[in-house]
Amino acid sequence: MSAALPTPDAPDVPVTSVAGAIARMEAIGAALPAGDGLAYFNCMYLDVTSQVNSQLGQGFYADPAFMTQLDVTFANLYFAAADMAGNPAAVPLAWRPLVERRAAVGIESIQFALAGMNAHINHDLPVAMVSTCAALATSPDAGQHFADYQKVDQLLDAAEQSIRQSFETAAELAVDHHLSAVATLTCNWTINSARDLAWNNARLLWAVRDDPLARGLFLDSLAASTALASRMLLVAV
Repeated sequence: MSAALPTPDAPDVPVTSVAGAIARMEAIGAALPAGDGLAYFNCMYLDVTSQVNSQLGQGFYADPAFMTQLDVTFANLYFAAADMAGNPAAVPLAWRPLVERRAAVGIESIQFALAGMNAHINHDLPVAMVSTCAALATSPDAGQHFADYQKVDQLLDAAEQSIRQSFETAAELAVDHHLSAVATLTCNWTINSARDLAWNNARLLWAVRDDPLARGLFLDSLAASTALASRMLLVAV
């Protein structure tokens, strides 16, 4: 069984600010052992969240209050999954493949990072968007929400390129032929495609928010399809 994540603050208490989210990620990173699959995602997420935070007070977003709430709500979904990492069976289905395989051998760091991004973007982001809209009495298609959503892609483009360049450098230095198979596998998953799909899923989830049956069926299917994609990303090659 994978170890739980000891953190210096109360892990079950949701964060209420982007600064709090950054501090929680730093604590998780410090608690994780070297080579833990979850650590690779956490490091990437910490870097992106720090970049988003630096833009919130700089006029980059048309509605920084909405983006702040979305960022915090989004992060808390990851923390909820990470808090249960010691008991993989209790982890949300979308996150379960990464948590179950976080100590597996034969899986490259980029595979773990992308599996975490897959779970967080494809599943958690639509849920966070709908929760944020409900909390702020707005809707996904209102105001400048979509324009601000797309601005985050600019930051993520750089993050994705950095991750892939790091992997490519390692591949050039490695002798193992299996790394070419990893490159082929991971190049079939992109952040922007995932975020485009997440936006459409957020709109759909918003449309069925008052229909418990439709909402439940949709979320079950979303979790299952996300988990399937992660299992494919985490194939040892």
